[in-house]
Amino acid sequence: MPLFSSTVTNYWQATFSSGNVVRGDDGFTIAITPDLDEDGAAMVLRTADGRGMAAVTPALSEKLALSGRSSLSEPVFRQMLLEAGITLHDADYLFYFAEAEKPALIEEQSPGLVRLLTPQDAAVFAEFQSSASVEDLDAAYVELDHWSVFGAFEDGRLVCAASMYPWQGDSRLADLGVLTLATHRGKGHARGVVRAISRYALGKGYEPQYRCQLDNHASAALAKATGVTLFGEWEPVSPASDS
Repeated sequence: MPLFSSTVTNYWQATFSSGNVVRGDDGFTIAITPDLDEDGAAMVLRTADGRGMAAVTPALSEKLALSGRSSLSEPVFRQMLLEAGITLHDADYLFYFAEAEKPALIEEQSPGLVRLLTPQDAAVFAEFQSSASVEDLDAAYVELDHWSVFGAFEDGRLVCAASMYPWQGDSRLADLGVLTLATHRGKGHARGVVRAISRYALGKGYEPQYRCQLDNHASAALAKATGVTLFGEWEPVSPASDS
């Protein structure tokens, strides 16, 4: 059985293997692909098994003169990006449910106080947001109008919520965010909500995608508790870059 679903592997393989592929040192590859948006002119992925790969637009490839390079290592490529004014965003961990973990997840019953949220929950969701810090709201990006939203309740109050939206347009990946009110952490609410919304996504034919920055140790610990498996570290181009 493959570790991850074909939906996951095919998405990332298409991103980093389409177009003209330049092979560098130590297995590092660069895909020159028109499929990238100009706003995201470059990205780098290092998979959990140690493979390094990059993708760039044809315009950026020309700017970097990649076609004229006979040998190229990942550190040299990164230095070339910097010299061209291209800054990569801080890396995100990418987590997905392994195929072997899905049967148990699908058969699992959600905790009694975890449920799907709807527009009729606008008032309780607004109260939930007003009880969270601006920093936490920005980091989690949990919204009631996303494709799917689940919440956990305690004493009739919404104390944890997770939402999902389709990743990168028409892919079958569903990117999720989760937020627990500071006063209600450490009780297992986030784990229950993430597993519930992930089960919902799988039932709709989507692959749940859990992302967090490398220095967000609490979120990485939650990922482990939730049962997802590390796929790799992904670095998109920073919006501040001169691409």
